[in-house]
Amino acid sequence: MKILVTGACGYVGTTLVPKLLARGDDVVAFDIMWFGNDLPPHPKLTVVRGDVRDTGSIDLSGIDAIVHLASVANDPCGDLDPKLTWEISALATMQLADRAARAGIQRFVYASSGSVYGIKDEEQVTEDLTLEPISEYNKTKMVAERVMLSYAGDMAVQIVRPATVCGPSPRMRLDVSVNMLTMQALTNGEITVFGGNQVRPNIHIDDITDLYLMLLDRPELRGIYNAGFENISILDIAKMVDAQVPTKITVTASNDPRSYRINSDKLLATGFKPKKTVNDAIREIIVKFQRGELKNEDRHYNLRWMQRSLQA
Repeated sequence: MKILVTGACGYVGTTLVPKLLARGDDVVAFDIMWFGNDLPPHPKLTVVRGDVRDTGSIDLSGIDAIVHLASVANDPCGDLDPKLTWEISALATMQLADRAARAGIQRFVYASSGSVYGIKDEEQVTEDLTLEPISEYNKTKMVAERVMLSYAGDMAVQIVRPATVCGPSPRMRLDVSVNMLTMQALTNGEITVFGGNQVRPNIHIDDITDLYLMLLDRPELRGIYNAGFENISILDIAKMVDAQVPTKITVTASNDPRSYRINSDKLLATGFKPKKTVNDAIREIIVKFQRGELKNEDRHYNLRWMQRSLQA
């Protein structure tokens, strides 16, 4: 299969693309490369540097499926430049979906976000609950989902609402909860927890990328799927880190009491089973750090890097 992956040089993309190549797929990796390119050369890999907003520049000839990861990732980055966020995360998705349908592409996997639900009182947040996004980031994801569903008659549309992803990747992120708290413990010997009672759903990067592989192989699994398997408070994540890297935990007040909990029973019913846990992610990050393969650098923090890029 020949697969176009947008956002291929990002946190998830740099773990997904090698897996696609390893199983024999041809991959076109499209990315603006704000954070560089950590994809090693491969005879079946074509890397294209480009802006997803210019969808006309994306060559769809021979493409069998699209995995659309390109987005302005997370709330702070989305709020940094709302116009840019809407152009990349919503408008470009609409344009790419339209081009894909016209080109006769049969499979389109879209990476949405578990945060589209907003703040919910329900203990079990399932796919049939209303969406109440509260940031520019998750508002664009909601709009893009609706656009994608409008093309469900033209191709197999598969929408994934991932939890917060954790674990090491070639293009690492240290601004997501598990990774960030682990790095704080490793570099500072102290974790600062703001509030602590906020609950976040989590999924290991190997599991979310394995899910994308499964969906590509099973186009009959259409529609929307939550993908998160451990709903854990930030304080409990800090304690899990402390169990592996003894550290001081300091709890301070927070002005962000939001909790996200998602239920993934619909996904589990397909036969998908997660293989890794938050504890696995913590351990793997520790090993990378101890080997000198991971450093606490600005490029691992999306907001810092985007601020620098936009000012340049």
